[in-house]
Amino acid sequence: MSVNNTAGQDVIIRLEHLSKSFNGKKVLDDISLEIKKGEFVTFLGPSGCGKTTTLRAIAGFLAPDDGAVIMDGEDITSLPPYKRPLNTVFQRYALFPHLDVYDNVAFGLKLSDVPEDEIDKRVRKMLKLVSMSDYEDRDVESLSGGQQQRVAIARALVNYPKVLLLDEPLAALDLKMRKDMQIELKEMHQKLGITFIYVTHDQEEALTLSDRIVVMNEGKIQQLGTPIDIYNEPQNSFVADFIGDSNILNGTMIADRKVSFIGHEFDCVDEGFGENVPVDVVVRPEDIYIMNKTESAQFTGVVKSCIFKGVHYEMFVDTDTHNEMQIQDYNAFEVGSTVGMIIRPEDIQVMKKERTENTFTGILEDQTHVSFLGASFECEPVEGIEAGSDVTVKVDFADVDLLDHVEDGKTGGTVYMILYKGDHYHLKIQADNDEFVYVDTNDIWDKNDIVGINILPKDIKILKKDE
Repeated sequence: MSVNNTAGQDVIIRLEHLSKSFNGKKVLDDISLEIKKGEFVTFLGPSGCGKTTTLRAIAGFLAPDDGAVIMDGEDITSLPPYKRPLNTVFQRYALFPHLDVYDNVAFGLKLSDVPEDEIDKRVRKMLKLVSMSDYEDRDVESLSGGQQQRVAIARALVNYPKVLLLDEPLAALDLKMRKDMQIELKEMHQKLGITFIYVTHDQEEALTLSDRIVVMNEGKIQQLGTPIDIYNEPQNSFVADFIGDSNILNGTMIADRKVSFIGHEFDCVDEGFGENVPVDVVVRPEDIYIMNKTESAQFTGVVKSCIFKGVHYEMFVDTDTHNEMQIQDYNAFEVGSTVGMIIRPEDIQVMKKERTENTFTGILEDQTHVSFLGASFECEPVEGIEAGSDVTVKVDFADVDLLDHVEDGKTGGTVYMILYKGDHYHLKIQADNDEFVYVDTNDIWDKNDIVGINILPKDIKILKKDE
C-alpha cells in the first residue's frame, strides 16, 4: 500500500516499498509511507503486525530485505544507527545504573565532546522539560518507572534529534501514570516541534497522542488517517474492530444512500457501491439512539444486559430480528424491557467486503478428490477437468466445519481472529499449511484455539484454474 498525500518539501521520512521476512515469514509487506516534519505519527496494531519492525528499520537496527528509508531526501537505508539524526526511546529504559540522573542525560553529549557549559545548559533544559529538575543527583534505580521514563526521554532529546522514535515507551507503567505521561508527551511534542514516531498496541493511547495513525496488520498498512478519520470512517472490518467498540454487521447495499442490515432498511450517506451488493456495516455503540417509546423507532428490541461503566451505561439489546447490538447511553434501561432504536444516516459506515467466500488453489487428484489446504478432500464428481490439473476451490464461510479435535478433521488450524457480526462469529483460521480459512459459525471459540477443519463434498466448488 502506498500513501503519498503529503507535500514533498514537508516530508522528513519516506518509506519506499519496505519488505522484511524472518524465517521465511513476511513481517513487512511492501510498506510505503510519508511522514511530515513536526508530525506525531503512531504505528498501531496487534502483536506481530510489523509496527516495531518498521520502527527498527527507520532507526537502522535492522536492514529491510527490499525497499528504502529516505530522510530529508537522502537514502539512509544502509546508514548505521549512530549516524542517523534520530534517537529511540524503548519500553525498557536502558538507563546506566552507575550514573545519576544528570550524567545519564549528559552521557551522549560527553561522547560527542560537546563543551561542558553547553552540556550543562542542554541537560538542565531537558530535565526541566520532563519535570525532573530537582532530581539531577538522584540514583536512577531509586526512581519510579514514570520518572525513569522521563529521564530516558530527556536523554533521547538532549542531542536535538530531528526525529524521536518511541517503541511502546509507556507499556510498563500503571494506568494512571501512563495517562499522565501521555499528556506530558503530547505537551513535549508541541513545545519541541520535532517529529515523533510512536509504536503502540493501545488504541486509546494512539487516539490521544497522534496527529495521524498508521493502522497495521499482517505486515501491511490497513489505514492511514487522523484519529477522527480512523474512528469514524474505518476502511475495513479489521480497523473497525480494532479501534474502539463497534457493531460490525453483514449488510446489503440496496442502492446509493440505502442499505439493509439486521433485517431492516436504513438511509445512509454512502454511494458508489452498486446495487444489491454485499457489504459490511459499522455502527458505533454511542451512535444508536435508544428510547422507551417504540412507535417512532426504526426497529425494536429487548434489553439483555445493562452495566454501568462510570461515564455511560453499556447495554446489549436483542433486536426484533435476533441480532445483538451493543449500545452506550447516559441513561439506563431495565433488563427485559422492550425499547425502540434509531440510527441516523450519518452514523452508518458502509465498507466493501474484503471477501465473500473462501478461495483456494488446489490440484484435482481424480474426479472425486481434490487437494488443497495441504490435505486431500473428497468432492462430488467433477466433469470437464483432467486429473492432475490445477484448480480453483471455493467454499462458503458457513460450510467450513470446525472440530474440537484436530485428528477429527481433514486438516487442522489455529483461531487467528474473531469478529462478532451480531448474530454469528466470523473467524479467521490459520491452517497448518499457513493459508487462511474464513468461517461463519454460531459456536464460541477463543483466539489461539487449535481446531480440526472439515468440509463436506457437497460444499466444495471446483473450477478450472482461470475461471
